[in-house]
Amino acid sequence: MSIVSLPEVWKEFKKNKIGLAGLAILAILAGISIVAITTIPLDTFRQWQNPSQWTAYPRAAMPAWTNMFASEKLPEHMILRDAAVTEQVSDGIRIIMHTYTFDYVYDDFPNDFMFNFEAKYHATPPLLQLSVIRPDDNLFELARISLPSAQSAEYLYTETIFSTDGIVKNGVTNYLSRFAFAIDESQPQVVVFSNTEELSVLKGKYRISATFFTFDSTDEVIDSNLIIGGKVYGLLGTDELRRDLSIGIIWGTPLALFIGVSVASISVMIGMIYGVIAGYKGKNADEVMMRANDIIYALPALPVLILLAVAIGKSIFLIVGFLIIFGWVGIAKVSRSMALQIKNLQYIEAAELMGQSTTRIVLKHILPQLLPYTFASIAISVPGAIITEAGLSFLGLGDPTMPTWGQLLHDANVYGAHARGMWWWILTPGLMIALTGLAFVLIGTALDSIVNPKLKKV
Repeated sequence: MSIVSLPEVWKEFKKNKIGLAGLAILAILAGISIVAITTIPLDTFRQWQNPSQWTAYPRAAMPAWTNMFASEKLPEHMILRDAAVTEQVSDGIRIIMHTYTFDYVYDDFPNDFMFNFEAKYHATPPLLQLSVIRPDDNLFELARISLPSAQSAEYLYTETIFSTDGIVKNGVTNYLSRFAFAIDESQPQVVVFSNTEELSVLKGKYRISATFFTFDSTDEVIDSNLIIGGKVYGLLGTDELRRDLSIGIIWGTPLALFIGVSVASISVMIGMIYGVIAGYKGKNADEVMMRANDIIYALPALPVLILLAVAIGKSIFLIVGFLIIFGWVGIAKVSRSMALQIKNLQYIEAAELMGQSTTRIVLKHILPQLLPYTFASIAISVPGAIITEAGLSFLGLGDPTMPTWGQLLHDANVYGAHARGMWWWILTPGLMIALTGLAFVLIGTALDSIVNPKLKKV
């Protein structure tokens, strides 16, 4: 048996185009993982299943880049946070105005619009006036309300004004006479964004202003934002629960690598050590250990995994543990056959004559010779672990708190994404699973061709 050292493996690997392609894909996945960990707030990850976290996002919106291939540009969902703030005092009344200016260049009306604000005031509640100046210079006053009375010395009040609110619907009825056609006042977004001459979108620059009339010098508007509800959003769109799928896909990358690499690494190391000990000890020990291996190997893995997930729990760490239970038995058989060959080599016999213990011989003289095979086995085992976890998650047996790719596919199935034509919800996580599996298959194939003498080119 010829032994290949790690430096020799790396030297040959650099010449293998298949292996380098897999390494390049893996580098991209590692880069995405770094982006997820360093740039996306951890709270977003923790709040993945919290509906209130995603209220500002559109429901079931397609990716924004689909507009590049569409004959009609669908409205892009806009979340405007940077208002132009002006203040003035008139007759003892402090007037605070938050103005949002944006260009609307789409061929369809928005789904809705909403204004969110947070204000702090004391005795007399402020008044709020919401209005819009359209591209045709028409001014529409959408709402005028008085905030509720202060409940404490420094009352903090948060509210969202929706386009579907009755006060907004009543506000736009005052301007229906300006339109040359009948228009439905139950859809204020259509009234606001419609051309007065014909039922079509009025494109151009809009200025929506929220004017607060406060009666105390210490009253203030802490924060506000304006949301124009669109039909396309972001790089990968959103799902039925309004969650930004790009965040789920990006966070799913380190989770997939963690599951795949941890399961494969631990399983292969356990299998290697178990098989080497069985092969080296031989006789009764070998017989007992390999029969135990055969029992686990004969168990139907998927049904048992389903039973374990239902009976014990669905934590991602428990799933990793379950996958390890069934992941080591195959490699144990391979490492045992290698150990049977290595133990007959002269340097092993010399170590035995010197009185070295079994543990020392296994750890110092046999296992190091199997390191190249270990790395190849780990690379080849990673896709199986990722796909198995994805399968469990798709069946609803994964960790529901984690945005794994399998969990995304499970949610897509639950909400009928296929029947509703929401291809972006299905295609993206499926492609990421396939791409990650491809990376490790390419690396594993390249390593296997180097360390396995039968696959070497003559």
